[in-house]
Amino acid sequence: MRRLVLLSLAMAGPAAAQGSAKPFTVAETGRAYERLQEAVSAIGAGQGTIRIAPGRWHDCAVQEAGRISYVAAVPGQAVLDRTVCEGKAALVLRGRGARVDGIVFAHLEVGDGNGAGIRIEKGDLDVRNAMFLDSQSGILSADDPAGRISVDHSTFAGLGKDPTGNGAHSMYIGRYGAVSVIACRFERGTGGHYLKSRSPRITVLDSSFDDSRGHTTNYMIDLSNGATGRIAGNAFVVGRDKENHSTLITVAPEGVRNGSDGLLVEDNEARLAPGAAWTPALVGTWTGEAVIVRNNRLGPGITAKARHWF
Repeated sequence: MRRLVLLSLAMAGPAAAQGSAKPFTVAETGRAYERLQEAVSAIGAGQGTIRIAPGRWHDCAVQEAGRISYVAAVPGQAVLDRTVCEGKAALVLRGRGARVDGIVFAHLEVGDGNGAGIRIEKGDLDVRNAMFLDSQSGILSADDPAGRISVDHSTFAGLGKDPTGNGAHSMYIGRYGAVSVIACRFERGTGGHYLKSRSPRITVLDSSFDDSRGHTTNYMIDLSNGATGRIAGNAFVVGRDKENHSTLITVAPEGVRNGSDGLLVEDNEARLAPGAAWTPALVGTWTGEAVIVRNNRLGPGITAKARHWF
């Protein structure tokens, strides 16, 4: 198994001084703005990069068009905190595409339980070196079969149900064309699944799913309607406090919509956290297609594969 490498991002300190300096700068023009939405609107249907100054910013934006990069001037020190747009997310994206790099998303909650750091509704999305902390959801998508989502070297922690009992999943991907998760860390879930996807194509490599401090969590990876692709080189730790402990990775538990023939699950490690007494399967399938499960290192109590029927 390849070594998991994650970028360590330092959280910003106390709430940033939002004084005379304007925190949102469009790199191509050098012009700075007080509000993130102003910077997004300045780029409009074009292409540009918004650099976000270090600080804890109670701000959000909706991208209606164009291709925009949202980049922390200092990785891990630009925090979008506690503020959502349209009752959805800190960044609501429905342009041609977006890139997010080095930004921290924290304490994002809405009444319907789906408050997210990023709500991607259309277009491609590339996320790198980001953190999604103590919210209802990290990344939440709508459906765009022509789009792709890539998440690399990012952390998802303390996501799921909020104290009211409302909540979603650490990451939920709808019917996007393809999703890729590389060298990411999922931990300390507070409900729901760590990664739930309806995409027909999935890649999850060299990532960590540590449920040892999770509460009322469900599956580690839920391929709700099946998928092809590869899940490899990941580390799974099954916690003691779970709503569903039967399976770590599911294939089509909500009905077969995508083909799963040839889905490859290999070279992963899985074990139970101290005190966990479950007997789960690494992979649970609700489809008769040939899902390949091989060369995984499984701790006591964990079996390789289980077949389920509707």
